[in-house]
Amino acid sequence: MAKKKATKLDAYIFIDTNILLDFYRIRRTDISLKYLEEIEKHKDLMISTSQVEMEYKKNRQSAILESIGEVKKINNVNLTVPAIVSDAKAVEMIKKSKKDIDDQQKKLKERIEKILKNPGLNDPVYKMLQKIFKHKSPINLNRENKERFTVRRLALKRFMLGYPPRKSSDNSIGDAVNWEWIIKCAEKSKKDIIIVTRDTDFGAIHENESYLNDWLKQEFRQRISQQRKLILTDKLSRAFKLVEIPVTKEMIEEEESVIKASSELYRNKLLRDILKKWKESNLDKDDPDENE
Repeated sequence: MAKKKATKLDAYIFIDTNILLDFYRIRRTDISLKYLEEIEKHKDLMISTSQVEMEYKKNRQSAILESIGEVKKINNVNLTVPAIVSDAKAVEMIKKSKKDIDDQQKKLKERIEKILKNPGLNDPVYKMLQKIFKHKSPINLNRENKERFTVRRLALKRFMLGYPPRKSSDNSIGDAVNWEWIIKCAEKSKKDIIIVTRDTDFGAIHENESYLNDWLKQEFRQRISQQRKLILTDKLSRAFKLVEIPVTKEMIEEEESVIKASSELYRNKLLRDILKKWKESNLDKDDPDENE
């Protein structure tokens, strides 16, 4: 029996900052630009806010510096061989290859430095996203949009009441601003909404699936509609498929690689934080002043 084709959603897409920063982590430039080209081509479907723009520009340099760290790892090899084979042809070839790697590494570092210094001229990700941030659209809450004052008031209220999306340690209403604008866009249209994020403030991620926060799901139904769809996903490729934006096999595979790498980095950071707290705890126990 033939598999039933999924129905195309008539939806707006909200892409969170953490997804935009992934374009610096995708190892294949052609794939990164393909995602960006499709976003720019379908910018009338993209919900945007000055909050997302600010967070992207605030964290962009850190994401690039991660790349510099990876470049430095490429050639950490000290060539030491026994004297008896030091004139071997293979050793000479290795030395030549090492010099070629040094030269290419230098070029990469110079290119990254140019991207840091002048993004408007040298950073293709920055240039493409600028088109989205500057796009005159009823679903773009930029600094020229007077609705931002109403949205901020609503965001401050939900922040003070402790409503999600919000981290327990949050001192910013950023996520609340984005959510209230998503609600506003849903109110003004008859469209479904797709949220693309790896921020667990919007819901849980378990075994490759995203689950919308229970309160946000209930709130959307009460404020918008019982019938309208609100979909949470950590994959931009899935959001594209739902609205029938073209996605290649290579785009899906590269995104999966980035998600896997990001998960490993998160786990390593979590382990380091736990170890640091454990060491600090033990230092406090060993403090002679504490035992007096």
